[in-house]
Amino acid sequence: MSAEKRKRQLLELEEMRLHAYDSSKNYKEKVKFYHDKKLVKKVFHSGQQVLLFNSRFKLFAGKLKSKLSGPFTIKDVKQHGAVELIDLSSDDPQRSWVVNGQRLKHYLGGEVERLNTSIELVDP
Repeated sequence: MSAEKRKRQLLELEEMRLHAYDSSKNYKEKVKFYHDKKLVKKVFHSGQQVLLFNSRFKLFAGKLKSKLSGPFTIKDVKQHGAVELIDLSSDDPQRSWVVNGQRLKHYLGGEVERLNTSIELVDP
C-alpha cells in the first residue's frame, strides 16, 4: 500500500515539474516576443546627423565614463550596420571614421544635452 502511494506521489511530482517547465518556457517565449516587438530598428541614411555614444574605462581611476558626443554627419552606411561618420565642424571635415551603428542615436536638432555618467567600480 505505501509503495503504491509513494509511486503515485513521485508521478505527481514529475507531472508538476513538467508542467512548471512548460509554463516557464511559454512565459519566456511570450516575454521575448513582447520585448522584440517593442524594439525599434534604427535605419541610417547618408547625410543624416547622429550622436555617438562614447564609453571609456579608466583603469587606474576605476571608473566607467559614458557620454553622447556629436552631432556627426553620416558619410556612408556599410553592410552589417557599420556607419562611416564625418565631423563637419572639425579642422579637417573630410576626415572620416567607421563606427558600429549600435553606438549611434538619431539627432533631431536643437541643443545636445551633455549628460556625463560616471560609475565607480569597486572590488567585490
